[in-house]
Amino acid sequence: MSARGNKIAVVTGAGSGIGRSVALALAGAGWSVAVAGRRIQPLEETAAAAGEGADVLPVRADVSDPADVAALFGAVRERYGRLDLLFNNAGTFGPAGVPLEEIAYEDWRQVVDVNLTGAFLCAQGAFRVMKEQDPQGGRIINNGSISAHVPRPNSIAYTATKHAMTGLTKSLSLDGRPYRIACGQIDIGNAATDMTARMQTGILQANGQLAVEPVMDAADVARTVLHMAELPLEANVQFATVMATAMPYIGRG
Repeated sequence: MSARGNKIAVVTGAGSGIGRSVALALAGAGWSVAVAGRRIQPLEETAAAAGEGADVLPVRADVSDPADVAALFGAVRERYGRLDLLFNNAGTFGPAGVPLEEIAYEDWRQVVDVNLTGAFLCAQGAFRVMKEQDPQGGRIINNGSISAHVPRPNSIAYTATKHAMTGLTKSLSLDGRPYRIACGQIDIGNAATDMTARMQTGILQANGQLAVEPVMDAADVARTVLHMAELPLEANVQFATVMATAMPYIGRG
């Protein structure tokens, strides 16, 4: 525990969007939060937004870089001595609207490296800390996506990695059982962030038409993550879907 006795969390992709909203919700509930991302300035802005008295540690880390991930969890161990939660959130959509046959190998690799390899590396780092600490255990919450269930047009890299995230979640849940490490997944649909700005101007649908889609406040996602995070380790939300009520998901395509 930290000097204040708080529970300790790591939130990746915390410089904006859902990651920032979740970090602020955790800090507001009394958690100590290490916020990670590729650029330090947005992380410092997240820390400032948490307000005076909040314990928020900005750590610059590229989740696709094993050395950066090792340094991130090393910094958490050094400052807090333990870890209670990882919100595995960092992700990228990749080039928007590019047909499958035109996707560059480099763009495919970037999405896989961040969304899948990055999630694995962070989960591995958290798992090691949680397994070795006393008392043993902790929780990992993976940011899946509606795309973990059904794709959008021209989204093969993103969709493939989000389907893979479900397998990662299930394996972590199984492998974590002996060590009191719980793992769940939140599948999010149309939270209002920079990544979903296209939803509000018109985005390609499965029938080939453009349509404006409803969005929801990212704070509504954060409240759900906070609920999952604060359950006792004897209970786990394995999968949760939080979405804009009227978005075209049920019946998509």
